[in-house]
Amino acid sequence: MLLRVFEDKVSLGTASASQAAAAIRSAITERGTARVVAASAASQFEFLEALTATPGIQWKQVELFHLDEYIGLPMTHPASFCKFLQERLIAKTGITNHHLLDGSKDPIEVIRSVGEAISAAPIDVAFLGIGENGHIAFNDPPADFDTEEPYITVALDHACRLQQVGEGWFTNLDEVPKHAISMSVRQVLKAKEILAVVPDARKAAAIKACFDGEISPMAPSSILRKHGNATVYLDRQSSALLNPATLSALTASA
Repeated sequence: MLLRVFEDKVSLGTASASQAAAAIRSAITERGTARVVAASAASQFEFLEALTATPGIQWKQVELFHLDEYIGLPMTHPASFCKFLQERLIAKTGITNHHLLDGSKDPIEVIRSVGEAISAAPIDVAFLGIGENGHIAFNDPPADFDTEEPYITVALDHACRLQQVGEGWFTNLDEVPKHAISMSVRQVLKAKEILAVVPDARKAAAIKACFDGEISPMAPSSILRKHGNATVYLDRQSSALLNPATLSALTASA
């Protein structure tokens, strides 16, 4: 695993988008298609803006998968991650082959159908965020590191739900759903390449816990340290609490 630190979220977004575009192009050149997982969060704004503006990507050859979605939330809701991907990625690129997690449908059926689709072939590249509680997808602590199921239902912890209010997706905690469909940790780790885009000071404590501490279900993103081709993109604010020895060992400063 590699950490890369940038001065701000804009330069972080540009650099991570460049690596993402290279991964997509490489897969299409090699096999004629690229299988991609995309995250839906405020942390992804600059990254997705830069990626969708990148020329020379054959988006019609991209097959898109969805990390997570609230159970019981329609696609039209402002906080829906389906809506996020539709507006910030699909509509801007013309991707037609996508597998969205419809939170308004029976979660068992959604998990079955999308699980079958993602299991059909390896994922080329997964774009992730890391939550304020250290989660990847909606795998809140203590995360399940063992299940082999590609998608699971999860209960959202208080910190995760509070983050959604803080980011402005909901007006109060009571509005935030308590359960979600999430890609499992093991399924995330099956991606050939992982890019985690994690700007902002509010992520600093989680970054410290996940990369200075032990690899543990209580710090879910710590598991990325076991992946052979994962790059975590930080800015100066999100990396501020990391031990200098960690930065020295894992960072390629930009």
